[in-house]
Formats: sequence, structure tokens, C-alpha cells
Amino acid sequence: MAEKMATRQAYGEALVENGAKNKDLVVLDADLSKSTMTVKFSEAYPERFFNMGIAEQNMYGVAAGLAASGKTVVASTFAMFATGRAFEIIRNSIGYTHLNVKICATHAGVTVGEDGASHQAIADLALMREIPGMIVVNPSDGVSAKKALDAVLAIDGPCYVRYGRASVPVVYDESLKFEIGKGIQVRDGKDVALIATGIMVNEAIQAAEILEKEGISARVIDIHTIKPIDEDIIVKAAKETKGIVTCEEHTIIGGLGSAVAEVTAKKAPAKISMIGVQDRFGQSGKPDQLMKEYGLTAEDIVKAAKGLL
Repeated sequence: MAEKMATRQAYGEALVENGAKNKDLVVLDADLSKSTMTVKFSEAYPERFFNMGIAEQNMYGVAAGLAASGKTVVASTFAMFATGRAFEIIRNSIGYTHLNVKICATHAGVTVGEDGASHQAIADLALMREIPGMIVVNPSDGVSAKKALDAVLAIDGPCYVRYGRASVPVVYDESLKFEIGKGIQVRDGKDVALIATGIMVNEAIQAAEILEKEGISARVIDIHTIKPIDEDIIVKAAKETKGIVTCEEHTIIGGLGSAVAEVTAKKAPAKISMIGVQDRFGQSGKPDQLMKEYGLTAEDIVKAAKGLL
């Protein structure tokens, strides 16, 4: 059985590693450090950690001030509260000023589970993607989650990184080359391209294995950077296969599916089917139940791929 790890767990470990390398790294949290895993940084570097309380808007305002004074700032809370409650502050105080703040949000998507619709951020990628100059990253597993933090901390400017609550299979090993704005072709295929992001990369890999047994060759691409998106890898897939299935644990409105369609409409028209949340709110349930309820499983991807062909 494949090793499993929550991307938030990997994020917490990567924070501590980066704290040792960068003495100007400061971490803020909105009273959820044991859940977001910033607690690990607070234990290692208490003088550089600040619990801002349940006041997300204020937290991102303070993050902007610290960044303006020369600090590298990581500010964490649940994705719903970061991109929802604090959106205007992030847009105006961090995005507009292009300050060096990393919005590292955890508990994204429907796999938050029992916390239900109020806590399930399914439009966060769309909200962050529309802010000019904001880099948007959605790693797929523990390995890429760590490398994603390393990559955004090497950039001077605002970034949004999406992490999840549930443990997910580890897709990559430590040899992974993670580069902002560059998608990863996980496996080759000529019939259909499965373009996935976040935890849906593993579902796409499983779908490709099922399709292979049925004589269908499926290419799997991990688009970990939603913005700036890798247009080249998408155009290549559009030209070399008979259709594209986009896969995201996010609404199909404004997320990966929309981003891929924007590229293909402009550069390489292609048939596209979108696997994602179909204009619905989330609801309470076990992560696996919700993946099935919202049509986000490998079997759903297989069905969409066959439908295209």
C-alpha cells in the first residue's frame, strides 16, 4: 500500500526546515496552529511565531506590515477563512502592494470532511488566481508540498499555497524537480490527457491505470501551479491527444478547468471534460464519501475520458 501523508503535515515540517535557513522568516497563525501544523514552527522558533487569534483580516494586515519592514512572512489559517473572510485584505494590502507574504492555507476542498460546507473552500483557487501578480500553487502530495513551500519562499512577492487536511498517497520521491509555473508529466499517453491538480493527481494516476487495462492510453499531467500556468505542456497535450479531462477538488468555475480551457481556446482548441465540484456547496461527510458524492474519484475520471473518446 502506498505511503500516505497529509500535505499540511509536510508543510509544517518544511516550515521548521526553512526557519533554520532563513532568520527573517516569521510565521503567523489565526489560532489554528495545531491544525495548520504551524505549531511545529512555534515550538522551534517561538520568538518568530505569532498567534493572531481568530482575527484573520487583522492577521493578513499585520503580515503585510511585517513584510513591508523586510520580513519574509508566512500566514496560515483554513483556506475558507483566508480566501473568504480575509479576501479584501489579501487583495488590497498584499496583492496590490506586491508584498512578500505567503498565504499558506490548509483544510481546502471537500475532503475537510465533517466540518461541512461552512469550512470547505472550493473556490479558493479561483479567488486567488484573479488577484494580479498572485502566484497560486496546489501541491499533490507530501513531497511536492514541502518543495512548494521551498519554491515560494525563494520568490519575492505574494503567493497562495493550498494544503489539505486528509492523508493522501505519496506520488513523488525526493528526486522531484519542482519548479513554479512548470507542470509535470507523470506518465505518457496518446489517447487522452488527464490534467490534474492537488490531491486529484493520485486519482488521475489510478484512472490512467484502469484505462490502460481497457486499451486506452492516458497521459497524466500534474499542474501544481495554477498561476502562472504551464501553457506549453497543456498545448502539447491538446495537440497530441484526442481530448483533455481536467481534475480538481475545487469548483469547475474559475479553477484548473477554467484555466486549461483559457489556454486551449487561445492556442490549441480541444475537447475538454471537467471533473470538479459542479456549482454546488459542500456538505458534511467522510472524505471518501464526499469524493464519491461530488464525482471526484478515479472511476469518475475514467467515465469522463471514455465519454470524450
